[in-house]
Amino acid sequence: MVGLQATQNATLVKDGPRPVNLRTDLGPLADLIEIAFASSMDSNGRAAVREMRTMSNVPGIGILGGLNNLMQGMGTGYVWIADGKLVGNVSIYPADGPGYDGRDWVIVNVAVHPDYQRRGIAQRLMQSSMDMIAQRGGRRAMLQVDADNPVARRLYARLGFMEERSWTTWRRGGAYNMPQPYDSDPRIHIVHRQANEWKAEYKLAEYVRPQLMGGLGWLKPLHERQFHRSIWQQLGDWLSLRQRERLVIRSEDERDILASLWIETSLTLTTQLTLMVQPDYEGLYDEALINTAVRRFGTSALAIEHPSDRPVTNALLRRYQFAQRREVVHMVWQAHA
Repeated sequence: MVGLQATQNATLVKDGPRPVNLRTDLGPLADLIEIAFASSMDSNGRAAVREMRTMSNVPGIGILGGLNNLMQGMGTGYVWIADGKLVGNVSIYPADGPGYDGRDWVIVNVAVHPDYQRRGIAQRLMQSSMDMIAQRGGRRAMLQVDADNPVARRLYARLGFMEERSWTTWRRGGAYNMPQPYDSDPRIHIVHRQANEWKAEYKLAEYVRPQLMGGLGWLKPLHERQFHRSIWQQLGDWLSLRQRERLVIRSEDERDILASLWIETSLTLTTQLTLMVQPDYEGLYDEALINTAVRRFGTSALAIEHPSDRPVTNALLRRYQFAQRREVVHMVWQAHA
């Protein structure tokens, strides 16, 4: 197990909280995060820890921090020093993307070393971070917490965070057998969504993924620009070699969209899915779309984040050999009414 490291400026800091200093804290932060999140860390998390250790040895990290997304996220927030060691951390950064206006903040990496837990460190670090958000004119702060972590959920509730919705991350490897085509209902026609149908798809999302229930998922608030992408967004996709495909099932009169599946591929080896289905058609349209995605892309890894309160669709994902990786609760704190 990785041990605690003393910060390079430990002699200058009394025990307690202080702002993050990227020049001295990256190495100890990498150790802390690896220990605190060992049971839930995925390959992306492990890669981030390795990058932090690499960057901790780079001269001029304060300058590089402004150019690196990981460093930007780690560079704002607070750490806790005890016995000359870095034993706690909370990172915060402004939310960015469609639906955000600069007043929304994200809280991540709430971590306290096991040897220093149950001393109120996490609560005091969170309060310092929330005070900073309020001082900077923040409207609200968002975080994720594991659904099976009642201690953390109670802490955030005491601090004023409200639970929005629970989400499950599912993943399917590429080594499974391909399913047979889904043909139980000849009336089901899966087609590509046309550009002028974005309002119909947005209407579906408003019903099944309302904003007050977390929108489209983590850091994806329900917003028109998620459905009607600008030419600059499309150019960004092209430059980053990202492809987006949208499959839909229309109503019989073709006025409404009753089910939608987004398929996003990029340079990573995982194909990301987003599924929305009118509740009356769960168990039918969702299976048709999942079946199509698995048959087309099932030789590579597939991942989907889906609301945990949709048992019919979740049972289908299990049947198509998706494995549950993590269930998290999205929580929100309103900084200013």
